[in-house]
Amino acid sequence: MNHQKLIIEGGRRLQGEIAVQGAKNSLLPLLAATVLCDGVATLHNCPRITDADAAFRILDCLGCKCCRECSVVTVDAAKMANNQVPEALMQEMRSSIVFLGAILGRCGSCRWSTPGGCELGPRPIDYHVESLKQMGVEVVQEAGYMNFTAPKGIRGAKIALPFPSVGATENVMLAATTAEGVTEIHNAAREPEITDLAEFLNKCGARIAGAGGSTVVVEGVPKLSGAEHTVISDRIVTATYMCCAAITRGELLLSRTKQDDLSPILPLFRKMGCSVYTYDKDKIYINARKALRAPGKIVTHVHPGFPTDAQAPLMALTTVLPGTTIFEENIFESRYKHAAELGRLGAKINVRERIAVVEGVPRLSGAKVSSTDLRGGAALVTAGLACEGITTVGEIQHIDRGYEAIEDALRSVGAKIIRK
Repeated sequence: MNHQKLIIEGGRRLQGEIAVQGAKNSLLPLLAATVLCDGVATLHNCPRITDADAAFRILDCLGCKCCRECSVVTVDAAKMANNQVPEALMQEMRSSIVFLGAILGRCGSCRWSTPGGCELGPRPIDYHVESLKQMGVEVVQEAGYMNFTAPKGIRGAKIALPFPSVGATENVMLAATTAEGVTEIHNAAREPEITDLAEFLNKCGARIAGAGGSTVVVEGVPKLSGAEHTVISDRIVTATYMCCAAITRGELLLSRTKQDDLSPILPLFRKMGCSVYTYDKDKIYINARKALRAPGKIVTHVHPGFPTDAQAPLMALTTVLPGTTIFEENIFESRYKHAAELGRLGAKINVRERIAVVEGVPRLSGAKVSSTDLRGGAALVTAGLACEGITTVGEIQHIDRGYEAIEDALRSVGAKIIRK
């Protein structure tokens, strides 16, 4: 059990530059995709996060050879010999479900248990399973496991997703890459991570068109080779550090960003009164020294809407902005668990089902709080930067799942924060 905590002395204005890490939500499906490669795949800009470590352990169990040197990861799946992920590894992260389509595409069968990870309410894999069934996959449940087989091989199909699920879109793409025939995914997820996955697979020899749009077409190929690819920057980490800058009334230069991926987020910061500029294709400058105000209503939605993963850090920021902010969460249930912990710091938040109403207060006060999940933990760190006194954030193993040494990044721009 990880008993580490972050101790933050608030009240320090952030100023400086942070180079944004690679995206967790892109790296994990990319690592799964390496399973399909008959050769060595090399991924650059890989963040040091515990979800990546869990993915490496899954690859090791499958018989792949993984090697990391700084931010470069190589995976050799040529001698992959296993089609089952141990339950203990499955429980470490919900995103492990993305290995399902890749293993099926490589082996034609696999044995699966229910994924773990952050508790954000029900996230059923029904869309994944039903889509794969349309591609000729048979599923038998027994004693907490699901056995997937494709007796006649995986076949292309026309699949209409009931909801543009990122995970289901990725799994179908992965399974379809080496399937027989053409697969059409209608109502596909349009997140930037989908486009990144398609670009990597195409470098490996796949034939995927339309990624980033609502219809993705995959023409199956016999096999994939290895390739070299750079993971896109993490738009949620970028949004988090922008919240940190704004809540401390500071100014930050965020480099190695992907500006287009931030299009649903940047206008909100300008609406709150921040000066935000983009330049050199990969840099975002934010200055929050002027008086800020509540942004009004924020509705989470699938891309290109406001991302649910950025909701918690932004809520932390709005707790100290004059006026009222209303959040409407449309992606996950149980995604306001951080609200109660923010309340321990003095925030005024009223939650009712999918709605959270935040009344801005003049100041927050330090206290002992606990991370409830990955993004909720980031919200508590964000709030702690603005608190009077000391804030201690526990259960930080959740934060480490998606943020690479968050304390080092913040300390480099003036925060007083230590891990203990």
